[in-house]
Amino acid sequence: MKVSHTLSTYLAVQFLFWLIGVFLIFMAIAMLFDVVEMLRRTADKDDITLGLVLYMSLLKLPFLAQTTLPFMTLFAAMLTFWRLARANEAVVARAAGISAWQFILPAFLITAFLGIVAVTIINPMSAAMLEKFQKLEAEYVKNRTSMIAVSQNGLWLRQLDGGGGYSVIHALRVSPQDLILHQVIIFRFDEGHHFLERIDAPSAILQTGSWLIPEGWHSTPKPETAPVVNLKIPTDLTRTNILESFSSPETMSFWRLPEFIETIEAAGFSGHRHLLHYYALIAYPVLLSSMIFIAASFTLRINRRTGTSAALLGGLSCSFVLYFVTDIVHALGLSASIPILLAAWTPAGVSSLVGLAMLFHLEDG
Repeated sequence: MKVSHTLSTYLAVQFLFWLIGVFLIFMAIAMLFDVVEMLRRTADKDDITLGLVLYMSLLKLPFLAQTTLPFMTLFAAMLTFWRLARANEAVVARAAGISAWQFILPAFLITAFLGIVAVTIINPMSAAMLEKFQKLEAEYVKNRTSMIAVSQNGLWLRQLDGGGGYSVIHALRVSPQDLILHQVIIFRFDEGHHFLERIDAPSAILQTGSWLIPEGWHSTPKPETAPVVNLKIPTDLTRTNILESFSSPETMSFWRLPEFIETIEAAGFSGHRHLLHYYALIAYPVLLSSMIFIAASFTLRINRRTGTSAALLGGLSCSFVLYFVTDIVHALGLSASIPILLAAWTPAGVSSLVGLAMLFHLEDG
């Protein structure tokens, strides 16, 4: 039986009403907790005002929204179907010959469309705002002065030297295991941004507290050059904070990720983390839509004579299991214990299969 346009519109409006309501409640709670956490972290920072804390929390809010949207969708769908079932509207629709698949179709189409919009349009804005948040966090909260960037021309690092000056280091490629830079150029400046010297070397080795230049050439603004051997340049960088300073996958737009993955892999670094995030974004609309199946399978059987506690508890349990499974599977993917593609698609695939199986059982017995 074909579902009427009026009924489809009614079901879509009901779902959107609950989805917007759940979204606003989730975002208010997330904003409150994030502001409290930021105030705790910046309690001993005299130069950070309440306005800056609120601004940083707002910058982080779209990322939190995208992360929690599957759970918001699950709760909104459960509330929608619970309300329709308790009012016997679902029973009447089923008695009129409308199947469970037709009944959940409007919510399914909305979430599928929302998932595509979230990945292709909202994600680039969320990534840009999160990148801005991380820069402010590094400057005001972590007091991190070193900056690292990877481009198609190689690796660029900026570090502070003793006495207020700084160095800008360029390398064509890197050996990430022992952090050896290859084909290195180092530009050194004083605190007034005046050029002091340039060092060209085949390699630079990161040691504790310094870069070791085994051999190279030293140039100054004067027209003269001189060879250098075992030159040490002070640094506060370590292998850990260099690897952690690359742009996190969450700050990269969905459209920029493929190019960035190629760039960092060409520079000698692993692109596993970014590749996992890219595949997870592709699977995101499927994950979002699967929440409709799970919600319907738990709540469509509820009516005025049956309790709701078991159904709601089952839905909540599914959300927590999904959260932990996603973390575990992604960790396995990052450690190369399982293929990246499998790690990215497992949460969406398992959620869809479980939801479909439960809904088949509900509909066909």
